[in-house]
Amino acid sequence: MSNKAMIAVALAGLLGSSAVMAAEAPKMEKCWGVAKAGQNDCATKNGSHSCAGQGKKDNDLNEWKKVATGSCEKMGGKLEAPKS
Repeated sequence: MSNKAMIAVALAGLLGSSAVMAAEAPKMEKCWGVAKAGQNDCATKNGSHSCAGQGKKDNDLNEWKKVATGSCEKMGGKLEAPKS
């Protein structure tokens, strides 16, 4: 097998395996009230900060974290942000 053919086979294998990995990635949803301090994924609902990793306390209802779809409420979280 020529070098070009071996490279083509290797690239095809890489592309195929990345497509399989993408298909197996779990669907995610925002889950409010389950993030540990410093592990939130983005800004708060109440505007106390505007960036990921800035949550100050565990399980703050204004903080959210992406979790696998269907697991939020099992963890004690809420699928909707608190009403202001």
